[in-house]
Amino acid sequence: MKNLSLFFPITNKRHHFVLQPIVYLVILLGLISCSYPVKVEATSDNSEVSTGFTYALNFPENQVDTSLNYYRLMMTPGQEQEITITLSNPGTDAITVELQLNGAKTNGSGGIEWNNDTIDNDASLMFPFEDIVSGPASVDLAGGETKEVTFSIKMPETSFDGIITGGLRLMKAGQTDNVDETNGSQVINQYAYAISIVLQENDIELTPDMQYNSAYAGQSNYRNTIFVNLSNVVATFLNDLTIEAQISSAGSSEVLYEAKTTGMRMAPNSLIDFPISMNGDRMVPGTYTAHVLATSGDMRWEWTEEFEITEGEAQEFNERDVGLEQDTTINWGVVASLVGAFFGFVLLLFVIVRWVRRKKKKKDSIKKRKMNQKKKRSPK
Repeated sequence: MKNLSLFFPITNKRHHFVLQPIVYLVILLGLISCSYPVKVEATSDNSEVSTGFTYALNFPENQVDTSLNYYRLMMTPGQEQEITITLSNPGTDAITVELQLNGAKTNGSGGIEWNNDTIDNDASLMFPFEDIVSGPASVDLAGGETKEVTFSIKMPETSFDGIITGGLRLMKAGQTDNVDETNGSQVINQYAYAISIVLQENDIELTPDMQYNSAYAGQSNYRNTIFVNLSNVVATFLNDLTIEAQISSAGSSEVLYEAKTTGMRMAPNSLIDFPISMNGDRMVPGTYTAHVLATSGDMRWEWTEEFEITEGEAQEFNERDVGLEQDTTINWGVVASLVGAFFGFVLLLFVIVRWVRRKKKKKDSIKKRKMNQKKKRSPK
């Protein structure tokens, strides 16, 4: 079994930046050609200690290849079918197994995500996996109990070429109950199985095609980053992908930032937010040019597009960048302006009060004079 360490940035209640390593023991079930998911052999005898349960796949008649350790089914338009997985609890304590179905996605490093529901679907995806395959959110297993879990498949009425693919994650509930907090970090060990499910209606091989969507400012692990958003718009895997990206100011040939990653893969009808680090620089508002080259074997895609970083974006990301020294020096020009404005206000207030008092005094003097004159005229 392969022990994978995944790191996600989180913020604690005091807003200090920490890293949360979430260690997954993931069984990626599938040994197929480079255009399909990669298989990691499952060994239930060794894994049950970590996961707390074992599983077995029950292949239906339309399983394309029963030697595979994942579901790859030949379907027809509008077909409805049920598939089952057998779960066993070899222990004596009752457990709950959480089940989650997610479509295959592509992360920013060019890896296939079978169990990530935080990545958006691409606009080219006509038939989301989650709309086609459904099942229970969890299963309770008593000590020593074995249970068959059923999942329902309802294919689109419209026929299609290529594949619809996703993953089923099986994880024992309660693994986040005991959190080890040491030196400001939270460490959570989670172990899960991930089972691939591939649905197809024919054996037609499709050629991948890429599309440029946008470039935009953002952050990766709380550090200023520029992202290029690209899509694989065809219902097939894109393998051995290399992306090179260069960022320059609009109208300039000087490369400010660049990145290159090889050996990537993209899921069918998925997008990738390819990151270009700003190498610890402050973000400066303005218009920039992104030059992007993507290659896979003999296939080649190239784009040169402009994008903008606004003042609001630059200020927001610079304030949040943990690698930047925030400017805490006193702006004496601003201080002088504020002090000047304050004294100006005080002076104006003094003038107004003095004028009001003078006016009142004058009015009282006139009133007193009139009263004295009236007394002199009155008969004794």
